[in-house]
Amino acid sequence: LMMLVEQLPVPVISVVNGVAAAAGCQLVASSDIVVATPQSRFSTPGASVGLFCHTPGIPLARRVPRAMSGYMLLTGDSISGEDAYRAGLVSRLVPEDELQSEVDRICASIASKPKKVISLGKQFYKQQIEMPLASAYPLGGEVMVKNLWYKDAQEGIQAFKEKRKP
Repeated sequence: LMMLVEQLPVPVISVVNGVAAAAGCQLVASSDIVVATPQSRFSTPGASVGLFCHTPGIPLARRVPRAMSGYMLLTGDSISGEDAYRAGLVSRLVPEDELQSEVDRICASIASKPKKVISLGKQFYKQQIEMPLASAYPLGGEVMVKNLWYKDAQEGIQAFKEKRKP
């Protein structure tokens, strides 16, 4: 499932208003965007019960600084939504009564963009994160040239020239 999240051509949004533990925290760390409430809790508690959270640690260590992922994995202690936001595990932190409207706003923003462009962008974004800069920049140039041939890019450039929305 977690590899599928990485490979989906559309953004994956996780919403947390409670507890995301072990595989739940793994899914959150694998997601493209995470929206949570301040009272939410995030943990990788495996070590506390004798089974280290090996696989949840994979995306967690890639999403947050080592100091936080190490703390979560080695202590098994949970962190608050605010701590998760400060560490970069959570993209947007909103009060519970604004949670659905924020998710709707994010979805509408993404849906208003050309699907093919979002898909290409997500694929390249995920790929380049693990690459050295010396490899990422040339590949980024190639992907950008490919993107320039898209009808949506041509319309966007024309709209910019004409000072109008695409």
